[in-house]
Amino acid sequence: MKIALQLGLIPGQTTADKAKWAADNGVQGIELGVFGVSNEQLRCQADDINGLVPISSVCANAQPDGTKSFDFLHPEKKKRRESIDGSKAVLKFCGEVGAVGQIAPPIFGGPLVPDLSPAFTIAQLEDALMLEACRELGPFAAEHNTLFMLEPLNRYEQHYLKTQADGMRIMDEAKVSGLGLLSDFFHMNIEETDLPAAFAVAKGYTTAIHLADNTRMEPGTGNIDFVASFKVLKANGYDGFMAYECGISGNDAEEKAANLAKSLDYIRSCIDKA
Repeated sequence: MKIALQLGLIPGQTTADKAKWAADNGVQGIELGVFGVSNEQLRCQADDINGLVPISSVCANAQPDGTKSFDFLHPEKKKRRESIDGSKAVLKFCGEVGAVGQIAPPIFGGPLVPDLSPAFTIAQLEDALMLEACRELGPFAAEHNTLFMLEPLNRYEQHYLKTQADGMRIMDEAKVSGLGLLSDFFHMNIEETDLPAAFAVAKGYTTAIHLADNTRMEPGTGNIDFVASFKVLKANGYDGFMAYECGISGNDAEEKAANLAKSLDYIRSCIDKA
């Protein structure tokens, strides 16, 4: 299993500085984000990283100008198309830089489609929209040697995909290549009753992981038993990236850098113990 960091968490003034810090501290991947970042800026970041550390994945979805776009389940066709086309641009970039794929929650908050029961329930409409999006984006991702990865979130952020089983069900029903599952320790700690068991069931589905403790701060500051889950992931044969997606404790940049380095050592020890 390989440790990655989201670019914004890495100490340094420039992307090149951050890439050097990551390499110097044994980080094996960098996850980029698209919030407020245009496609052109994304490519500039990749150029500045310059292969010093692999780009592991790209998190979230946006239109080419960096505008957030999580409207895969929106009732308006135009908004759905904007999200799908935005995702295709990100997936194309992922293929170009050799990233595992794009991580994309399909919606935030509550449902937007109408309740048309008894003809169609909200759940049925949302599933139909999600499956159509996956059947377009999965093959597109596969063509570019990358993945469109569904991210279940906790109930306070998303009503649609909350558990690993929710994401697995959509992957099974879509029946296309190019799809993956993002497993996030923080969200799973809220929604799953047993993290190791959830990882065991998701064998063969999980294609990327987000790391955070139960406090959504860096691993080692809370009470999640990472060793127990890492044992299952190793038994599953998972050898992919685990990217930090969390806050970093500390009162200033120097303290945050020290705490991040300490947490990296902690996660490495958990992997060793597993």
